[in-house]
Formats: sequence, structure tokens, C-alpha cells
Amino acid sequence: MADEITPLIAGNWKMNGTSASLAEVARLAGLLAAGERPRCMVVICPPATLLAPLTAIAAPGGIVTGGQDCHPLPNGAHTGDIAAPMLVDAGAQFVILGHSERRADHAESSELVRSKAMAAIGSGLTPIICVGETEAERRAGDAERIVTSQLEASVPDDWGGRGIVVAYEPVWAIGTGLTPTAADIAQMHATIRQRLVDRFGAGGAGVPILYGGSLKPTNARDILAIENVNGGLVGGASLLANDFHAIISAV
Repeated sequence: MADEITPLIAGNWKMNGTSASLAEVARLAGLLAAGERPRCMVVICPPATLLAPLTAIAAPGGIVTGGQDCHPLPNGAHTGDIAAPMLVDAGAQFVILGHSERRADHAESSELVRSKAMAAIGSGLTPIICVGETEAERRAGDAERIVTSQLEASVPDDWGGRGIVVAYEPVWAIGTGLTPTAADIAQMHATIRQRLVDRFGAGGAGVPILYGGSLKPTNARDILAIENVNGGLVGGASLLANDFHAIISAV
């Protein structure tokens, strides 16, 4: 991982967790507070129902929180949606946008992701903008084109050269136990880095690029050591204090 970029380990709880799950967060906060100071920023993005109480429980361990999505508008008649200012009000500092499950399940376009990212930045949130290819796209040799086109369309033009995170998530590796080779990860992260630098100069060189796709305690150390991998977007393993702590400790 690049020395000039503070590593970031973000947990995405997805549609998992109830108030009983907060005990795992309290356990994780205790582990982090009692041990060596983490060499990374730790973020948990729970369901919106848990955001406020989780923020309070996580704080003693130095953990910050984020949302899993936000609407492009700050308020209005949009039943079931959540606005960026609402996430801020509940204690969030980050928000995941453009996750492959949102793109697939809700037909979210990269243009919509861009508008959400602009709303997030405008409200003081740091967006974690996700890009990634499906198995069919990789098999067709189209992975790089898909990822770079998503990157180009999803990242706003005017974000001041700071305050965004990009997450590469090979869709076929999410929750499957499959993982790209180290060479595959290195190549894609290098491509993302180059596109960011080409577009934003020094600002692009400082954007954290996370890897997301079956990141777990058994492979975290090897993956996090790959050049241009500045942290991870963790799914299922972030629900369990011991597993998530092991990944954080791998930095």
C-alpha cells in the first residue's frame, strides 16, 4: 500500500444486522481500544436502522460509520430513500455508492451514481464509489473497459482532488469465495490509478483504491500488500468482530 495514502478498511453489512448485532461492534471496539492502534481507518456501513446507535458504540474503538446508499436530492417525496444529510445527522462520515448489488438489483447507472456522489460530497460525506466487472465480462476480455467506463462516468468532475474513495469489486468474487489472482488485482488497480492520475493529476494519485471481493482473514495480508491496494471493502467478514479485527490487523 502506498505510504502517502492512509489505508482504509470498510465493512459493508448489506441487508444484515439487528440491534443484537451491536454486541459484535462493541466487541470490535474493545479489541481495537485494548490493542495496538490500527494502522488504518476503520469504517462500518450498517443498515440505516442501526447507523445512529452503532456510531455511538463504535466511537471508543476509533471506528467511524457510513451509509450504504443515498439519494441525489437532500429531501423530498421519495418514499423509502435516504438523503445524504440524513446520514450525516445519524453520525455517518462515509457512504457506499454504486455497489454492484445496487447496479444490478436497482438498475443504477453510473450517471446516477455520479449524481449521488455529488450529493454526498456536498453534504460532507466521503463517497466510496464502487466499480467492477461480472464473470461474463471478464471471460469476454472486457473487464478493463467495463471498469474504466464505470470509473469515468461515476466519479464527479469537480470534487476538489480529495474526499473520495474508489473500490474495485470483481462482481464474480463477491460472496463466492473466489478471488482474482494477485496479478489480476494488481493490473486492475494500476489501471484505475492511472486513469485517476490522468484525469485529476496529483489529486488522483492520492485517492484510496480499495479491493472488495471475498476479502477475509486468510487472504487479507497478501491482497493488502499488492501495489495500489489501499485497503479493503469487506462484506460478510465485517459482521464478526474477530474476523474483521483480523483483516484490520493485516494492514
